[in-house]
Amino acid sequence: ASAIIKRYVDLGNALNATALRAIGTRYLCLLNATELNMIDPSSLKLVSLNPSACSQLTKDILYAKAKRAFSGEHNSSAYYQLILPYLGGAPVVDLRALSKDNVNMNVSTLVKLRRDSLMSLTPSEVKGLLGMNLRDLVTWQDKSPIWEWIHMQKQSELDKLDIGLTGGVPEGYINIFTPKFVSPSSASLHPVAMAFHLLPALLLSFLMMSVLS
Repeated sequence: ASAIIKRYVDLGNALNATALRAIGTRYLCLLNATELNMIDPSSLKLVSLNPSACSQLTKDILYAKAKRAFSGEHNSSAYYQLILPYLGGAPVVDLRALSKDNVNMNVSTLVKLRRDSLMSLTPSEVKGLLGMNLRDLVTWQDKSPIWEWIHMQKQSELDKLDIGLTGGVPEGYINIFTPKFVSPSSASLHPVAMAFHLLPALLLSFLMMSVLS
């Protein structure tokens, strides 16, 4: 399928609505960045695709195109349903805007958002996105990525949701992310160890030269 798509594109054919229907969700993830960027945003208005199983790069590219395709519906109630399949590529600024639109997002959609976008959302913004589905968040509180999101929030802010979420940062504490320490190889340690070994002798020589001068 990937070879057929490449051959189709190499012959100068456009990835229009007809081609996208033939590719469908089943083979959508086979498209590389170059091929994805060839898609005319308006074509997405004529097809039904779901890139949720694709790479993050694919989701990001298609979300940007879908946002352009449906920009004319942005202020209508239909916009959320149109953009929904592509939300896995949405930046946090767009999700914050959606949180004010009473979209009643399902938790199953929330957990598939871009990880960096999800982690940047505040409890009040998540409440705005989920709306009437907010209590469903409790069933995910011990699962990734909601577990990680909870541990990045202040417990006092989680308490305002009034659904019993626990595990947030207590008042007065600071949540500091500490990256894992990666031990350098013995090869890289050798010059460092040698330098520390010679340091006293080098300092002694320097001091003696200073005194003698």
